[in-house]
Amino acid sequence: MKINAFVEDLKTKSAAELNEELVAAKKELFNLRFQNATNQLDNTSRIKEVRRNIARIQTVLTQTKRA
Repeated sequence: MKINAFVEDLKTKSAAELNEELVAAKKELFNLRFQNATNQLDNTSRIKEVRRNIARIQTVLTQTKRA
């Protein structure tokens, strides 16, 4: 249910807001990878979650561009 709410929230945002969220998610992914490489990351499953959120944002962006 949490994922559906996240996607529905994304669908209500404009393309500019989605791009901002995409940039923020990519920065977070970079920081998580850096922490993982230096053995400072405790919750490694967060990397997978952020990658999937990036994919969801990109999917919604594509759908709004085609519509």
